[in-house]
Amino acid sequence: MTMVKLKMGMVGGGQGAFIGAVHRIAAQLDNQIELVCGAFNQNPDDTIASGLSFGLPKNRCYASYKEMFIEEQKLPDTERMDLVAIVTPNHLHYDIATLAIEHGFHVISDKPATLNLNQVIALSETLAKHNSLYALTHTYSGYPMIKEAKHRIKQDELGEIRKIVVNYPQGWLSQPTDENNKQAAWRLNPEMAGISCCIADIGVHGAHLAEYISGLTISHVCADLTTTVAGRYLDDDGTVMLRFSNGAKGVLLASQIATGEENNLTISLYGEKASLHWSQESPNSLIKKYPNQSSEIIRTGVGNLCAITQSNTRLPAGHPEGYIEAFANIYLNFAQQIHALKHQLVPPTSALDVPDIKDAIRGMTFIERVVQASESDQKWHKI
Repeated sequence: MTMVKLKMGMVGGGQGAFIGAVHRIAAQLDNQIELVCGAFNQNPDDTIASGLSFGLPKNRCYASYKEMFIEEQKLPDTERMDLVAIVTPNHLHYDIATLAIEHGFHVISDKPATLNLNQVIALSETLAKHNSLYALTHTYSGYPMIKEAKHRIKQDELGEIRKIVVNYPQGWLSQPTDENNKQAAWRLNPEMAGISCCIADIGVHGAHLAEYISGLTISHVCADLTTTVAGRYLDDDGTVMLRFSNGAKGVLLASQIATGEENNLTISLYGEKASLHWSQESPNSLIKKYPNQSSEIIRTGVGNLCAITQSNTRLPAGHPEGYIEAFANIYLNFAQQIHALKHQLVPPTSALDVPDIKDAIRGMTFIERVVQASESDQKWHKI
């Protein structure tokens, strides 16, 4: 069967927006999706300017997402969008996603899914009443070596997991921020970001990665969040101790004031038989360490890697696959889900390997419990 490209709309992500450009590149990387419309900015003139620069006709550049959903729904199936990418600040996610689902569109959203836990629960209830699919861009789960790590733990190569350490240092908020820095301004604004900056922005990625790879769930947290730079209302640094469902212990360090750091996300999972180590800044390598023999370096595209790892790998060995490709894997797998639903087919196993509404609820629960724990004198807080 010849698969026609899926048609995507976008809310937010106009000219100059970092994550909007990433979404557009990733969505179109595998020729499964094309951008056909958008409401890229709250200013209609800026939306048109952005849309025209992306190669869209003026009549598909909408003044608001509400107008876009109404007008796109009127178009024939061969023209109207199939899915919408939500790339706005957090406080807009819930309303946009809910309205999109109610109008029959599939949704792929930046994380966190909503501004608070009540909203994401309500969103899950809306999804249950409609035929739309939902994906959340926990990007790091899209890397081939992350999928290989998950597979090897599932195959019991590490034995019982005892300890998980996630470290996610950035330095881009280490100094007082310029008022014109839009990326910083909304993330540090409680009305737009919610109850957290650092944990909601990057800490939740680390928590998702720990659960995704290990197959365990975080059962309890003990947290210390800090607002380091004067004048801020939300955390820019955090330390979280973790307990997992099997009794394993862990720690998550997340910081946006780690001066000089770029995006140095690392994770180590220690089992009774071996351990696995991965770094986002060297993503093609997964290091396996043993108690009494030399370490092993497992490389993307080399050797007997599992089927899901291979299906999420595009290039021969030695050709680095990075952030865009990981992002694109989420889009590719989500596109396969949508195609399967449209044509009443069973999706391939790899297509189901996408963060969904359950991950959205887990992430928002984690954020709220960590903030609650940091504000409390009680040591452990149950998730």
